[in-house]
Amino acid sequence: MIFYFYDMRTYCRREDTPTYSIIFPHFAIIPPMNIKNKPATFFALLIILLMAFIFYWSTTKPVSVVIQAGHEGRTTGNTGAECALYREEEWNILVADEITKTLKAWQIDVKRMPARVKFTRAKIAVSIHFDGATKPCASGASIGYPSDDSYDFAQRWKSLYTDYFPYKWHKDNFTPNLQNYYAYRWIRADKFLLLELGEITCDTQTKWLKPRLKKIAHLVAYAIAKELGKDVKKPTL
Repeated sequence: MIFYFYDMRTYCRREDTPTYSIIFPHFAIIPPMNIKNKPATFFALLIILLMAFIFYWSTTKPVSVVIQAGHEGRTTGNTGAECALYREEEWNILVADEITKTLKAWQIDVKRMPARVKFTRAKIAVSIHFDGATKPCASGASIGYPSDDSYDFAQRWKSLYTDYFPYKWHKDNFTPNLQNYYAYRWIRADKFLLLELGEITCDTQTKWLKPRLKKIAHLVAYAIAKELGKDVKKPTL
């Protein structure tokens, strides 16, 4: 058997018979067929192409919102900040889940993602994080985003959260990790914000943050809904 490679397809030709097998990864395997039966070959290929299109469309169909919990699911590498009492990953998950729940209650289609993301298109994407610092209480809240397309949304969020969060703020994209966050390349959103909601390694901030995590989630959800033009009530904080 001789294999010929071309694009995404593999053609398998037997030396003793003029038959072919065509293999499409993830879709289907068509058994060998006589190439003289051209109508059957044509319709088989048409079915495969249709299945390929449906698969592609289903995996790339845009959603209104993507919510990511930073570091969720990581066991090695960058597993997030932590202190003696709390782990960032756990707080990220709690807040991301509550945001998702609130958006769904407002009839907004939303996709929840962990740290490991796949290619997705969305109108808005938000990644939830809490910062950590080698020197406790040296950090606070901040915002990251990939381009100026997200700037106005970032400022609207900052205005909302500044009125609530009473601690330190950094300037936007103040670290390379904020400016070049890996998920920007995978989640193609019209607007994408990475939100650092406070410092988890600062006792003063964690005492304030912990009882308010769900309220913060509701505020994030409200900011997203308003950005989408939804008429929703601002949460009581």
